[in-house]
Amino acid sequence: MDLSDLITPFGVMPALRASNKKQALQLLAERAAELTGLNALDIYNTLIQRERLGSTGIGGGIAIPHGKLPRLRQTVGLFARLDEPIDFEAVDDEPVDIIFVLLAPENAGADHLKALARISRLLREQRAVEKLRGCRDRAALYAVLTEKAASHAA
Repeated sequence: MDLSDLITPFGVMPALRASNKKQALQLLAERAAELTGLNALDIYNTLIQRERLGSTGIGGGIAIPHGKLPRLRQTVGLFARLDEPIDFEAVDDEPVDIIFVLLAPENAGADHLKALARISRLLREQRAVEKLRGCRDRAALYAVLTEKAASHAA
């Protein structure tokens, strides 16, 4: 699975301004609503419910919030690089500056897990993360995200 299957350039937010976790998730839910046609509050509530189970802040300044939505037709990803790192209650207690949201249809099953694994693999690669942190515009971020996906498929 390539990240280009999950994310479009409009799903990339190069300079998200949020002062806390809830605000970041709210802004990401609003963008996800634009992409999917679903209600932003429903998306936000799904992400918050998942966060209540345990933070999706995986460490190293990275979070991968995710959830399943009943009316979603296909798996959708959003990527955000934050202007300023925020507390995300991450496993290492470090602030987060990179967020990759994954939303999947309620019946996605293994596809949801495969997509999460693919995102996690990319975000564990130090060089890729450095490039993502260094990019300042949507096109460059999207190119890094999709270039890395293509290199894994080879």
